[in-house]
Amino acid sequence: MDNLSDALEKLKIASTDSATDSVESCLDCLLKALANNSTEASMKIHEMGVLPLFPTLLHPQSSCTPKVANIIAEVAKNEFMRSPCVEAGLIPPLVQLLNSTDQEVLLQTGRALGNICYDSHSLQAQLISMGVIPTLVRLLGIHSHNTALTEMCLIAFGNLAELESSKEQFASTNIAEELVHLFQKQMEHEKKEMIFEVLAPLAENDVIKLQLVEAGLVECLLEVVAQTVDGEREEDIAQLKTASDLMVLLLLGDGNCIHMVDTGIVQKLLELLDRHVEEGNVTVQHAALSALRNLAIPVVNKSKMLSAGVADVVLKFLQSEMPPVQFKLLGTLRMLIDTQAEAADHLGTNGKLVERLVEWCEAKDHAGVMGESNRLLSALIRHSKSKEVVRTVIQGGGVKHLVTMATSEHMIMQNEALVALGLIAALDLVAAEKDLVGAGLVSVLHKLLSDERSAPEIKYNSMILICAVMGSEPLHKEVQSLAFINIVSKLRAHENKTVSHQASLTEQRLTAQS
Repeated sequence: MDNLSDALEKLKIASTDSATDSVESCLDCLLKALANNSTEASMKIHEMGVLPLFPTLLHPQSSCTPKVANIIAEVAKNEFMRSPCVEAGLIPPLVQLLNSTDQEVLLQTGRALGNICYDSHSLQAQLISMGVIPTLVRLLGIHSHNTALTEMCLIAFGNLAELESSKEQFASTNIAEELVHLFQKQMEHEKKEMIFEVLAPLAENDVIKLQLVEAGLVECLLEVVAQTVDGEREEDIAQLKTASDLMVLLLLGDGNCIHMVDTGIVQKLLELLDRHVEEGNVTVQHAALSALRNLAIPVVNKSKMLSAGVADVVLKFLQSEMPPVQFKLLGTLRMLIDTQAEAADHLGTNGKLVERLVEWCEAKDHAGVMGESNRLLSALIRHSKSKEVVRTVIQGGGVKHLVTMATSEHMIMQNEALVALGLIAALDLVAAEKDLVGAGLVSVLHKLLSDERSAPEIKYNSMILICAVMGSEPLHKEVQSLAFINIVSKLRAHENKTVSHQASLTEQRLTAQS
């Protein structure tokens, strides 16, 4: 450490005299000391007040600059040295050096800034406000052949992309093109993973998401899936999972989904799924079904996807015993038939599908599957409004599950169940009567109407259903025995006008048939 002390004293003198040779030899000594014992050497550098000398030494034309930046990078590896580096005013001159054309200067400068700002959102935000993102994106494009510089940029992007304030700046650059281009030429698993780590937070932004899609990222991901799907190596499985997750993330948001369907992504996903029907890879099944579900959300995509045969391919997975796959196939079918009467009619009269849905409605160990099965059962009736679909559901034993669904803790599910039950009662009350009585429908409706916490639409649809079941003698008797007229009379004073009006109509109906 005596040598270090001497070197630090000499550096103080040499830096004021601008003696380049003396400065360089002192810097070499500092780097050697840091390599031997980083903590102790860093403390000594701080104690002797050398850090404030560095801003003047960080001159773009100076031959000392790469070594100074290297020393700062090494010093800033120690957490206790990061604040002193900031206080010494090292960030502004380092940021300026990112405009250098010297690759060694760029590398050491990037390391120094990365280490100083490591794990500090406030310092990273300061870098963003100083405009480092466009600069780093430009550097990535210029120096993509330089492995060390590329890695430095990717590490920086990974840290900065976590901050919401970075997204707008990233979106104004050609980061999507650069990352996709870099990804396409990567052969190493580790480097692909580094790019994935940058892509994931960026893909959460709608603007960047669209840029990534337009840059061809989905095609890249499908290629990764195709290459790794049958792989048994740990790195293949990791890449498959990451690519699948990222593909699903890209398919959130209507703008993207519409664009993707128009560019033919559905056919590629269907081909991928078709290869994995029989004992296929669950990760691929789950990812592809998730992607199809998201693509089916925009209304304009539904008919295109149905015409492409998506429903038929999805139905091939009905026999799957994997809850994550079951959950996604149910969600995909539910999205596809939304507002599509013909498709709902076609699927709703599929006895095997309805039978499987009824089975999954009892999957108490998998709440997600159970909930989605109920919702799809209801959706088939609501969107088809078909007597044939209603009969298929009744014959399949689905009515009792819809009654149970009306008691769900989720209002949207309650409402969907009540509307479906209203259609059942309107379209084929005779065939459904036994099941409605057995499932205790009238008691459920009594509870929903009596509960002050029930939403106005729940009360409204419950009264509609009360009127609809009055044509059944046993259900009518139950309605009379539970004194519904008293509850309905009170609802005439409800603050919601629609509920109040329906209460008046229901009261008249109950009075007329009492």
